Amino acid sequence: MAERFDKSDPLTDLVHAPLAHWASVRGDAVAISDNRNSLTFTELNAAVQQRAAALTQAQAPATVLVDDSATSIHQVLEFLAIISSGRCAAMADPDWPAALRETMREQINQLPSVPSTRAELQPTSPFYIGFTSGSTGMPKGFRRHHRSWTESFRVCVETFGADAARGILSPGRSSHSLFLFGMLLGIWTGAGVVVQEQFSASRTLDTLRQGHTPCLIAVPSQLILMIELAARHGIAPIEATRLIMISGARWARHRTAELQALFPKARIIEFYGASETSFIAWMDADMTTPPQVVGRPFGNVEIDIRDASAAGGPGLIFVRSPMLFMDYMGAEADATAAIRDGDWLSVRDMGHLDAQGRLCLAGRQNRMITTQGKNLFPEELESVLCAHPGIAKASVQGVADALRGMRVVAVVQLASGYAGELHAAELSVWCREKLEAYKAPKRCFVCDDWPLTASGKTDHATLALLLQNHLRDKENKHTNPDTPCHTPRLSPLL
Repeated sequence: MAERFDKSDPLTDLVHAPLAHWASVRGDAVAISDNRNSLTFTELNAAVQQRAAALTQAQAPATVLVDDSATSIHQVLEFLAIISSGRCAAMADPDWPAALRETMREQINQLPSVPSTRAELQPTSPFYIGFTSGSTGMPKGFRRHHRSWTESFRVCVETFGADAARGILSPGRSSHSLFLFGMLLGIWTGAGVVVQEQFSASRTLDTLRQGHTPCLIAVPSQLILMIELAARHGIAPIEATRLIMISGARWARHRTAELQALFPKARIIEFYGASETSFIAWMDADMTTPPQVVGRPFGNVEIDIRDASAAGGPGLIFVRSPMLFMDYMGAEADATAAIRDGDWLSVRDMGHLDAQGRLCLAGRQNRMITTQGKNLFPEELESVLCAHPGIAKASVQGVADALRGMRVVAVVQLASGYAGELHAAELSVWCREKLEAYKAPKRCFVCDDWPLTASGKTDHATLALLLQNHLRDKENKHTNPDTPCHTPRLSPLL
């Protein structure tokens, strides 16, 4: 682990500030690498200072959009230069179409035009705008101040120990806040970070085997690809990995034993949080723990469950911590926007605290389905479906039904290489064995071309639209046989 700096120094409350310290005490160490090119702490610090001075001389606006066409190393360099100059860095998604990019640029340009100077920079000054999906289809820009992330860095190292302050592999785009967090954590702690331009399971395994990055930050889909690649090619266990931190989606806990076998010396951590909150709760991965349990709160987090329907039932999860975001960049009409109540914040997730003080997550408020007069959270059924060996991904949707109110329908992606044949009746039995009967899907459809959001999560809104169009086209086909079906991407599971 890199030599520790004095945490009482107020400069450690600025995300970029420790860079100069590491340049002075371990300047020849690699700060950031993509396994082809790299920058030492001395080189990175010098380039950041030069670029920051150029931004100041050019009187760049208060918020600067990072060039997402550059390499990951240069995006991180540009990010650090922008915030070092006293400005706020906005991270665009490289997959945005041109029209959306221009809309986001216009919104950014409407933000306050007078930048802070370095002398005016405070821990509560904004440093980062990231983007997350909104219910309207327009990304929500969420704004963070320095302290919200430096507190996240601190509690990460304090909670997970020295391995969180050793070399980090963060194999995802910097436009994804989880991977950007991993990149900046490696620089803030002085441990250094390895990045990837595009995720590759084989390159990730090769990098981990080299032993320079004992800490891996990953989303579940990446880990599953690594497990399956290792199984296909008989890849030997990798003992150099000591800490795996999983977030971004629910981890498939039934695959924990496979992950542990591939990384036998690693501590495997699941953590729950959001772009607006940073860390909320965490737990050591354990396949025997019920899927709704997401762990105990971090040491600097308080949790309050509000508006629960019954004793022990789910309510809105509110959190209070020093890691909360500042505000949105224009999301007034978005029903998924976070709810503020003084120092408390809810991202509209619902859940409860169990007798052991663990947070149990039911699901997102706006995804709840009411069927047969009872509430169903799709996330619960999706976890059960994905535990079936024949299913890789699942999305549970509600379809209007005159009798039930809503009919529960599942859209699934079949697992590659599954040896058996999967039938709807078998899947219904599988679900009924684990859940109440009303939660079992009444119909199932297969989607081979699975849509994902920019952050790599299942795009439930797109699947809902595909399902709606599929059912409409089938109805049109029934009433008018000459009408073609426009959405052949879904097929019923027989």
